[in-house]
Amino acid sequence: MLRRDRKVEATTTDQRLLDQRGPTDWVHTDPWRVLRIQSEFIEGFGALAEVPRAVTVFGSARTGEGTPEYADARALGEALTAAGYAVITGGGPGVMEGVNRGASESGGYSIGLGIELPFEQRLNEWVDLGINFRYFFARKTMFVKYSQAFICLPGGFGTLDELFEALTLVQTRKITRFPIVLMGTEFWGGLIDWVRNTLEHFGKISPGDSDLIHVTDSVEEAVRIVVDSQRGVDEAALLGDEDGL
Repeated sequence: MLRRDRKVEATTTDQRLLDQRGPTDWVHTDPWRVLRIQSEFIEGFGALAEVPRAVTVFGSARTGEGTPEYADARALGEALTAAGYAVITGGGPGVMEGVNRGASESGGYSIGLGIELPFEQRLNEWVDLGINFRYFFARKTMFVKYSQAFICLPGGFGTLDELFEALTLVQTRKITRFPIVLMGTEFWGGLIDWVRNTLEHFGKISPGDSDLIHVTDSVEEAVRIVVDSQRGVDEAALLGDEDGL
């Protein structure tokens, strides 16, 4: 970095580092935040490095126990465990709790990646491995990096945010062979119609982009879509190894 004239600082970096006097505002500056961001990535990568194949499930934190959606979430956690997958959620209540609970009760690996929010939200009691993040983008990286698929149950802005981010990554081929499943045809129907009849109709997405989304009401079908996609990945990898021999 080059500084001239009035931009030249009166003290050196070493001096500012070693000087214990003065205000503590420096811990809130952007360069210091970079270290916090780095630490979140390091902690997340370290904690999740040995996680087996996993599926991330999103859905509303406002879904109460005893509702059909909570029951579906719990059954989904059980079914993913039976198929050999760990489950990853946002670690909160509602749908997230249901998925974590279903996986934990059936002997599966139940992971929760929480986020610091203005209102209190603790990791639910069914999380076996939990990490709390300050930054959404660090947390989002963990969801994508350590998952083989996304399944979205009915949810709000947070669920939509994760859904469209995943769709963008698949559409732009930043990630490949990554199934995105929406559970709840009635809930998601209007959105799918808009994607097909508005976005695709007006040329805002390419023909066939809407096919990146699978919609179902069945826990069994949702898991089958994930398993079939993974089978395709495994077969492609095997063919690649054979070609290299």
